[in-house]
Amino acid sequence: MNAHDHDVHGNHDAGHGHGSFGSYMIGFGLSVILTAIPFWLVMTGYFANPQTTAFVIMAFAVVQIIVHMIYFLHMNTRSESGWTMMALIFTIVLVVITLSGSMWVMYHLNTNMMPQMQGMSPHDMSQMP
Repeated sequence: MNAHDHDVHGNHDAGHGHGSFGSYMIGFGLSVILTAIPFWLVMTGYFANPQTTAFVIMAFAVVQIIVHMIYFLHMNTRSESGWTMMALIFTIVLVVITLSGSMWVMYHLNTNMMPQMQGMSPHDMSQMP
């Protein structure tokens, strides 16, 4: 084995944090909890305001993405010379853009859809053609 082979192939695990069974179980437990709580919030109607429920569920979703990236994708600041941290930052930026854009679209669809119906009573709506 020459020096070139050792440099290229000698140490595959340097800086890479491969998870143990315990760390996978912690990630799994956190994922279950971060799924069960929003499900419970929706099923019980804990928040009276649907927008509040949506924002809380989105917050839980963001935390769950971070849990998956740490416990299952093994992303941290030490591995691969910080490139995984750049991937984490990029992912967070994309998630924020996607979630905020989705909430903006849903809010405006809710407020602008069929505006003529806002002032009508159920009696008026039953007489529509």
